[in-house]
Amino acid sequence: MDPHISIITLGVNDLARSTAFYQQGLSLEKMNNMEGISFFRMGGTILALYPRVKLAEELGIPDGQVTFPSMTLAHNVESPERVDAVLAEAVAAGAKLVKPGQETSWGGYSGYFADPDGHYWEVAWNPHF
Repeated sequence: MDPHISIITLGVNDLARSTAFYQQGLSLEKMNNMEGISFFRMGGTILALYPRVKLAEELGIPDGQVTFPSMTLAHNVESPERVDAVLAEAVAAGAKLVKPGQETSWGGYSGYFADPDGHYWEVAWNPHF
């Protein structure tokens, strides 16, 4: 296997709302005009938004059994100040602030927000990168 991640797909409750959050709110460039799914280029990876019900159906999981997947997405930035700015940008776009930016036990600075569907994003400055 060639070790890389091509696409990260998030199951969303309202595709139009989530697409607007990422496109207008976070200024991501939408790649496609396909019905029923939205793709955004994020460096070498693609972020896909797909209706949660359809994703559960595709996986063969009853819709009511979809729960928190115990994972987060991370966006690293160049400074602690930028962490706070990105968190504020996400909140202004409709995200929920989960944890404000703060110093971490590993020597960096990070905070978390949840997108309109509750997917957790860490915004971090890592002095070790």
